[in-house]
Amino acid sequence: MAGMAQDHPIFTESIRRIRALLGDTGLQPLEQEVLERLVHSSGDPSIAELLRFSQGACEAGLSALQSGAVILTDTEMAAAAIRPMAQRTLGVPVRTVLEWAPTLAPSGSTRTAAGLLLAWQELAAERPAPLVLIGSAPTALEVLLTQVEADAPKPSLVIGMPVGFVGVPESKRHLEHSGLAQIRLEGTRGGAGLVAAAVNALLRAAARSDQSPAS
Repeated sequence: MAGMAQDHPIFTESIRRIRALLGDTGLQPLEQEVLERLVHSSGDPSIAELLRFSQGACEAGLSALQSGAVILTDTEMAAAAIRPMAQRTLGVPVRTVLEWAPTLAPSGSTRTAAGLLLAWQELAAERPAPLVLIGSAPTALEVLLTQVEADAPKPSLVIGMPVGFVGVPESKRHLEHSGLAQIRLEGTRGGAGLVAAAVNALLRAAARSDQSPAS
């Protein structure tokens, strides 16, 4: 696998075996890298059946990261899984909506949703726009989509993989029809580790591109 000199031999061999298991996916190279990282993180090649990309989503995320975009996550768990890769590749900031969340959940909402609302009011005007990663909180994803529908600035990329049964499939369908650049998992699958794996694949690719000699 081209790229990072610090790759452990076990990781390299894992990716080789994953590629053999997946066979020809028909995905574009960046999409394939995201899929391989998701399979590596989950241990489940069948996740390929659930993974969806909007056209040009990976390229949009890659470009934003190379330009220094903030990565905004819904949980500290996801942020913790991203920061080491962010630090040793592009040095982009990784933040969580919990920095803006109230101590107690508002009536009828969640701390994460309330935090996303405030975070987006502050960060949405940044250029390039942040990447938003949702691995646990469909309520936060719904708030983001509602804000964009009300003419708030769009994120550079949404990685929408909330996990669970209440509101999760519905929020993913909402994302699907939003017109936003997106990477998502259908159904109830998802989680902090998977959104981290997806953006880490893009960070690796972005760092590799930055190190390529100019043509």
